[in-house]
Amino acid sequence: MNTKTAPVLGAALAVALSLALTACGAGSGGSGTSGSAAAGSYNKNATVSIGSSYEPQNLDNTAGGGQGVTEALNGNVYEGLFKLTDDGKIQNQLATGYTVSPDGLTYTFTLRPGVKFHSGRTLTAADVKYSIEKVTGPASQAARKSSFDMIKSIDTPSTDTVKVTLSSKSISFVYNLSYVWIIDAQAKNLKTSEDGTGPYKLGKWTHGSALSLVRFPGYWGTPATNAGVVFKYFKDATALNNALLTNAVDVVTSEQSPDALDQFKNNANYKVNNGHSTTKLLLAFNDRVKPFNNTLVRKAVTSAIDNKKLLQSVWGDYGTLIGSMTPPTDPWYENLTQVNPYNVTLAKQELAQAGYAGGFSFTLDTPNYDPHPTAAAFIKSELAKVGIKVKINIITPDQWYTKVYQNHDFTATLQEHVNDRDIVWYGNPDFYWGYNNKQVTTWVNQAEQSDTTAEQTALLKKVNTQIADDAASDWLYLYPQIVVANSKLSGYPLNGLNSQFYAYDIKKS
Repeated sequence: MNTKTAPVLGAALAVALSLALTACGAGSGGSGTSGSAAAGSYNKNATVSIGSSYEPQNLDNTAGGGQGVTEALNGNVYEGLFKLTDDGKIQNQLATGYTVSPDGLTYTFTLRPGVKFHSGRTLTAADVKYSIEKVTGPASQAARKSSFDMIKSIDTPSTDTVKVTLSSKSISFVYNLSYVWIIDAQAKNLKTSEDGTGPYKLGKWTHGSALSLVRFPGYWGTPATNAGVVFKYFKDATALNNALLTNAVDVVTSEQSPDALDQFKNNANYKVNNGHSTTKLLLAFNDRVKPFNNTLVRKAVTSAIDNKKLLQSVWGDYGTLIGSMTPPTDPWYENLTQVNPYNVTLAKQELAQAGYAGGFSFTLDTPNYDPHPTAAAFIKSELAKVGIKVKINIITPDQWYTKVYQNHDFTATLQEHVNDRDIVWYGNPDFYWGYNNKQVTTWVNQAEQSDTTAEQTALLKKVNTQIADDAASDWLYLYPQIVVANSKLSGYPLNGLNSQFYAYDIKKS
């Protein structure tokens, strides 16, 4: 699982649809990027300044790097066997292709020749084996770890061939491999340094301020269209917007202050882009413990909260209500916002049926960064109308990881879930929220072992409907993805798919 700023959850966990594989001979490129305002004439030696609210916790996506390390390094410094484009398609990257055995259990990957790490070492099959095992190993904090539980063995019959044998079929296996960074097996100190194969290498990381990347001259694919990028980090949305207005940054990866957009909309020097997001804000119940082990209580709480009003109070006219874990960009999306509609009378009835006519009290563990405290205060006010008292417990991302994610020591919590196609977590009773429906688990497992994407989609639609019926969580809203850029820029990503931000196609005039 990858949350917005929780420091140890790393890259995406979602067991996902294995999309049609598209051959790609170049390392960069792909659709889902901004138009050609600066494409006609640009400075290939320019440095692009990128404004962000999400600084990495460290530079290792299996050791708690958080959203920031994905945003800065994924695709820019590190690459995978396959690439997930900004519009959600899979392309060959460090693999030129693969074959699958008739029983669907053995994958044989052929590596691209002549690929160099930033250290100068040549990529070999041993590095791929090491990189996958780094994700799945006992020390890994990557939530994607469980997506590879079916790996039985990894063999390297030659320097350019990797053979992976699975214990059960996995229609999502290739898709999931797009999230595994291929790292030099001999690299050290990966929390503060790197050795990837991407179009940039690490320049300098000044904690609390900025992280710079410089064009790698030995890159195997199409070189970056700029000399380098600098991610500049801001804790305050106003300061970030002021940096864009004063040309201290050229683009903001994800606008956090919609009230400030008018100053950019009405200015020809800037362009406001509203892309597709996969980030959901959840009120996650601990379904193992009272009172949230009662489905009627969860449904009542969900119906007592006016999610539309909450979304408007935070994002104005931006963002989307979805009613489930599935955003519209997922193949199994259905609008389920009316399954547990906002209805205070219904909420009171459901509480009474559950034996809580007089309400109850609970503690809401709330991460200390926006919009969580704002959302928590809103939820507290809404639930008071049906007799439920909420104590807000503000905690740091580190505390959230230990208390909630690891130890399951909570009653309810707020958290952002960044990844696409992560509905499958509801099929894992051991996941932090403890939802345990045996039919859902069966459907999720069957979907993963499907022979066709149509079969997988049909099964996951059943999962989507069931978890909504059970109010397994309250999916408060889907974030907007607002990218604001200087008009002199083009080629920047428009969508917030799993928080990645490919910088190598950005052109600056």
